Amino acid sequence: MLGRIIVATLLALVAQQVFAAETFTVAVRQVADEKAVFATVESSNVIPARARIGGTVAQLAVKEGDLVTQGQVVGIVGDDKLVLQMRSLDAQIAGLDAQLAQSQSDLARAEDLFAKGTIPKTRLDEARTASNVATNAHRARIAERSVVEQQLAEGQVLAPAAGRVLKVPVTAGTVILPGEPVATIAEEHYVLRLRVPERHARFLKAGDTVRIDGDGLGASNAQFGTIRLVYPQIEDGRVTADAEAAGLGDYFVGERIRVWVSAGERPSVTVPASFIVTRFGIDYARVGADAKTAVDVPVQRGREQPRPDMPDALEILSGLKAGDVLVRP
Repeated sequence: MLGRIIVATLLALVAQQVFAAETFTVAVRQVADEKAVFATVESSNVIPARARIGGTVAQLAVKEGDLVTQGQVVGIVGDDKLVLQMRSLDAQIAGLDAQLAQSQSDLARAEDLFAKGTIPKTRLDEARTASNVATNAHRARIAERSVVEQQLAEGQVLAPAAGRVLKVPVTAGTVILPGEPVATIAEEHYVLRLRVPERHARFLKAGDTVRIDGDGLGASNAQFGTIRLVYPQIEDGRVTADAEAAGLGDYFVGERIRVWVSAGERPSVTVPASFIVTRFGIDYARVGADAKTAVDVPVQRGREQPRPDMPDALEILSGLKAGDVLVRP
């Protein structure tokens, strides 16, 4: 007997939960008055990989669309004059090596003769000075050679950041000057860049939610993003803002996607679309306290208003009022 009572109680609770899940209470709430704009998928930063020396592009290691890491070699710039300078300095260093060895030998001989009293101290000072001059000249040429070596090493054009190569404006054999870009790289962080008419600028602020057309991201339903930054400068009557959203990808830059942004608020009646049924071209909502007493009421369907807490939200223009209880058909 006790077991039957427990089972009946559990069934009643389940029935109440099912009934609660199958009903919806209509309420008037403030919703965003959305305006459709087009946004482009862009990198948060587009950085040029510039040549540090002038010369001829000897090799290109990347092409458009390649994924690179920070510090990766994207190209090599060569300058024949640097090679000739290196050879000249090598020859000078070889001659200075001989002079340095001779001066050190002369100094050792002078020190030995001075110790025996054969030569005066002025001869020893002259030999010591000649040795110091030869040593410093040798060090100077080695330093000059190090500078040329560094210039040759700077012929390697490195990626300033990890990302995707957008453009390579040069080819092998192109003559470039110091500071010219060899490749343009988009950082891995992609955002949606919106350009909204300035009359809507006062409604945009960081942290706002925007609705994104799911078809543009390869999804079947609406997606949502968040405004990250609103730029303070107005250009050509438009305000620029960046929004973060999942699923933007990391390849195509400049792709256009339709986005809905808030242009104010207005009162609206929105219900889940699953509570609306269409028969013979007329939309109905089942209104009543329960499934037995509910009646079908014709309603006028508005546009879809999906939001994170109600992905299938549908605006109802007429036929329902606040407090009506809908029963899922």
